Amino acid sequence: MNIRSIFKQAFPFTCLLCGATSGASHLCLACLADLPWHRLPQCPQCAIPTPDGQVCGTCLKCPPAFGRTHAALTYAFPLDRLIPRLKYNGQLAIAPALGECLAQAVEHAPRPDRLIAMPLHAKRIRERGFNHATEIAHTVAKQLGLPLDLDSCQRVRDTPPQMGLKHDARRRNVRGAFTCSGEVQGQRIALVDDVMTTGTSLDELAATLKQAGALEVSCWVVARTLPPDS
Repeated sequence: MNIRSIFKQAFPFTCLLCGATSGASHLCLACLADLPWHRLPQCPQCAIPTPDGQVCGTCLKCPPAFGRTHAALTYAFPLDRLIPRLKYNGQLAIAPALGECLAQAVEHAPRPDRLIAMPLHAKRIRERGFNHATEIAHTVAKQLGLPLDLDSCQRVRDTPPQMGLKHDARRRNVRGAFTCSGEVQGQRIALVDDVMTTGTSLDELAATLKQAGALEVSCWVVARTLPPDS
């Protein structure tokens, strides 16, 4: 038993949501069970709810560059509180909890050759001091024993936030935002991010990777937003 395991036994985590002792996890079993797990029948490509889980009309009309999406949770309470606290208030203890949820959700998914976290522009990293997607991806990589590639992809344009933009404006906003300099030829890659809303950023990054020779790109996201009528 290593020092880290001994420390966790001696000083177990307290649940981020209720404050109860949660052992080696960042959320207790009761709070984990109460989370809005994204288990509705859904489009296999973008994870939006669909009858009987068929491919949605949007993905049929304009297939994204990624082949599949695995979303752990629906973007609802308490995710709509936790994720902004991580991103904008620097509460880094939230990232491992989200990573644990995502690792649980993708436990039985086909294993990629590597994980790539959604890159932030260098200016944003300087402002925040961290990349929230990278913090989440560290936990997923560790729990599943997968390599995390932090060097192959960069965001070369400091695009304005996507929030509040309509779909076409979101797509224009991220066009040409990424570069891929790593060796991804023939690789199966999973992109890790916090929330998928329209998927345009993930689609642009996936397209950049496919152009660089990636064989297959999937999306592993902590939370999926739902249409207003869902």
